[in-house]
Amino acid sequence: MGFMRDLITSALFVLVMSGAPAAAQYPDKPITVVVPFAAGGPTDVVARLLGDHMSRTLGQTIIVENVGGAGGTIGMTRAAQANPDGYTIAVGNTGTQSAAPALYPNLKYDPAKSFAQIGITNFTPQAIVAKKSTQASGLKEFIDYLKANSEKLTYGHAGVGSISHVSGLLFNAQFGLKPTLVPYRGTGPALQALVAGQLDYMIDQSLNVIPQVKAGTIKVYAIAAPERLSSLPDAPTTGEAGVDFVFRAWNAMVAPKGTPNKIVGRLADALSKALDDPKVQERYNELGSSVPTADERGPAGLQKLVETEMARITPVIKAAGVTAE
Repeated sequence: MGFMRDLITSALFVLVMSGAPAAAQYPDKPITVVVPFAAGGPTDVVARLLGDHMSRTLGQTIIVENVGGAGGTIGMTRAAQANPDGYTIAVGNTGTQSAAPALYPNLKYDPAKSFAQIGITNFTPQAIVAKKSTQASGLKEFIDYLKANSEKLTYGHAGVGSISHVSGLLFNAQFGLKPTLVPYRGTGPALQALVAGQLDYMIDQSLNVIPQVKAGTIKVYAIAAPERLSSLPDAPTTGEAGVDFVFRAWNAMVAPKGTPNKIVGRLADALSKALDDPKVQERYNELGSSVPTADERGPAGLQKLVETEMARITPVIKAAGVTAE
């Protein structure tokens, strides 16, 4: 009997140390979501919107912690190195989860290997926009104009590694364009320069350019996505304009590698419930974002997206000889 009692005790000890009870009770305290950018930006807005809904599903407060710097890589490094217990997770974006390895030679995390993927939170189509005085009447004509004059033209972006920078590199590489790239300290100043006619064109997240397009201060040529935006219904998709270029910015929720599968599953389920909420979807429409489909969302869909986007973006960045350090 003593031997059996000791055996059972040992088995229970192993079970406790494995974290199974912790996973079963999860969550029993507040969860921190690291947002690797300043408050008020697109990633922050999405994290807070989803965090509020997920907190109700999980029965615990979700606290957003903004840890900015180095194109979001400081915050994502903090998240990657956190205790893998499900109480520190993060929301990154295309830049931190796909472009960063090519931009930062000394990056301390691998987007495909350093995280337990929870799921894609949203897609935000890129809008191809130009200064108001641009004469080209459609996207094909605009690209022809860029090809004929690219070395005389300027392309503005929100800084090395930003979504507008990466999307511009992809677009320019695909069509053989060589404009002068002009970096700004954020999207706001870049758009102000475009409105003032100091830049020729940009490609940026639709939610950033919608106000200027609606005000008529800049010209939109197309939305680089499979579907039109309800917030810009008159803007054609690139496909409708006869051009094969699709690039959607995206955000994603991740946890540190080693987070128990049951905890990742609970978080993924709570995220999916939030994405299915009509109020969340209505807010997404206002932001110019779209909800990932059932096939796209979840850990497997996010892992595939990260690997695919890294493979697409890395060669273009390396060919351009761009680094952020």
